Amino acid sequence: MGVGVTTEGTLARTVARGVLAAGLAFCLSTAAWAAQGAAPKRVVTLGGSVTEIAFALDRGDRIVADDLSSLYPEAATRLPRVGYYRATPVEGVVAMRPDMVLASEQAGPPHAIQKLTELGVNVQVVSDQPTVASLYRRIDQVAAALDAKPAGAQLSAALKRDLDRIQAQPRSGRPTLLMVNRTGASQGAGSGTAADEILRLAGLTNVLAAQQGYKPLSPEAMTALAPELIVITSSSLEALGGMDKLLQVPGVIGTPAARAGRIVVMDDLLVLGLGPRLPQALQHLHDAAGAPARAAR
Repeated sequence: MGVGVTTEGTLARTVARGVLAAGLAFCLSTAAWAAQGAAPKRVVTLGGSVTEIAFALDRGDRIVADDLSSLYPEAATRLPRVGYYRATPVEGVVAMRPDMVLASEQAGPPHAIQKLTELGVNVQVVSDQPTVASLYRRIDQVAAALDAKPAGAQLSAALKRDLDRIQAQPRSGRPTLLMVNRTGASQGAGSGTAADEILRLAGLTNVLAAQQGYKPLSPEAMTALAPELIVITSSSLEALGGMDKLLQVPGVIGTPAARAGRIVVMDDLLVLGLGPRLPQALQHLHDAAGAPARAAR
């Protein structure tokens, strides 16, 4: 019996090595092909805004797989998924036989991205910082990688035009809290995040601007912060069990935002991704901040 188990394990390892070798050979050949200047035909995208930009450039037909953060457009959610871009599975990416991987600079872990490169995968890392300047660079880089520079220029021009229009609108400065619920405990977005940048661009005041990153929210903190507008992502609200459950979270119901009925639910990628739909996100927040108060649910 022991011999049988050992033989079976040896066979499995042999098959696995064969699959990896085949994948390596394919990746080396396709990397060489891509290096010759041919436009990529099989692209894996890692990062929601990277995927969204590719589709906005009319290059969605080149994408053969993306990651779990790729929530828009709907067509992106129907593609094979290779996991989450911050925990990239090397085997899963290689299995898609890509001739290019377009990865957010936040994709990782670093050793996984390095391993893909060592296997000969053509990995193109693009800018993904929480700034508008980074968004413009990301559009340019994705457009260049996908042989869509004219479309990239048009997308950037439209983005600038819409941002200029929104920035010209009156800024309310309304104290705002952006909440997420990723691990069962509510957290608030501080500075150095895409959420903070979006609130600022929308003319709002982030009540957690003095803190860095995401931090847990205690009932006492919620009361002390006294936000007049609360923004929560749709997946976070779903995780909590809906609006009624959110209003039962200690500290929420006593805020000026809850009393005035100014709680806004937004698509995760729209409000956290700092992507090409940024003007839409800003206009939505601007309108929510200026809406008349109404009774809390």
